[in-house]
Parts: sequence; C-alpha cells; structure tokens
Amino acid sequence: MATLTVWKFPTVDGADAAVSTLQSLEKQQLISLHDAATVSWEPGAKKPKTNQLHNTVGAGAMGGMFWGMLFGLIFLVPLLGAALGAAMGAASGSLADVGIDDDFIKRIRNEVTPGTSALFAMTSGAVLDKVHDAFAGHQAELIQTNLSDEQEKALREVFA
Repeated sequence: MATLTVWKFPTVDGADAAVSTLQSLEKQQLISLHDAATVSWEPGAKKPKTNQLHNTVGAGAMGGMFWGMLFGLIFLVPLLGAALGAAMGAASGSLADVGIDDDFIKRIRNEVTPGTSALFAMTSGAVLDKVHDAFAGHQAELIQTNLSDEQEKALREVFA
C-alpha cells in the first residue's frame, strides 16, 4: 500500500532539511520513496514556493502534473476566478475518487501557512518506528492519508 504523507514544519527551511533524512531512510531501505515535493512559504509571501525532488524519484513517479494539481487545489483555489475554480473543482472530484478528499485538502490549506514548510511524499514499505525516530529532531507534524494499491493505481491513471 502506498501512503501520501505531508510533514509540516514550523520553519520555512524545515522541509528542505528533512529531505536528506528521507533520502537517508531510503538508502537504508527503511522506506521506499516513489515521489516527493517540498513547499516553503516565506512570511509575507502571497503563495508558497514548490519544488519537486526529481533526483529522488524512481521510474514509476507520478511527476510534476500530480504535484501541480495537488498544490493548485491546496494553495490556489481561493485565489482563482469562477471558471478556473470550476475546473479545479472537477479535478478535486477526481482526487477524491482516489483517496485524497476535501478534508485532507482543507486541513493542509489551513496548516501550511506563511512561515512554515512541508514535505509531501508518496511512499511505501516504511519501517514506522525507524521513520518516526529519524524525524524526531525535525519538529515535524505528520498528516497522513493511506492509499490502497487500487487507489494508487487510479491516482497514477488520473495524472498519466
């Protein structure tokens, strides 16, 4: 089963610092990283900066379209006009079909705010106690959505 996790950090650079931890866990075979991206939101900025971790993703990665759609739904919907908002609403419906629901999107929107950062990761096979221990020093809050194999496959098809 794949898991989409969002690790929220109380600082703008916290997610970037956590990337090396995630990469180290993958090298130790304590987690399989399918795809990941970071978000950092400077205080006073209107929107966050995003970065897909191209160098860490494997052959089956979903790619930038997935992250772009997800980040658009989370961070840009309140700023969009009616026509674009309707299109994003349709995309949101597609995401709900594969396990990313409105509650998840609203929670991330409410919690990842100016002055914070987040690490978004699609992973599987995590040795949870080791992952927990590795992230203990990062002052991260974990928000998690589990996806079944079927949901992960459907999600990949939505953004293929």
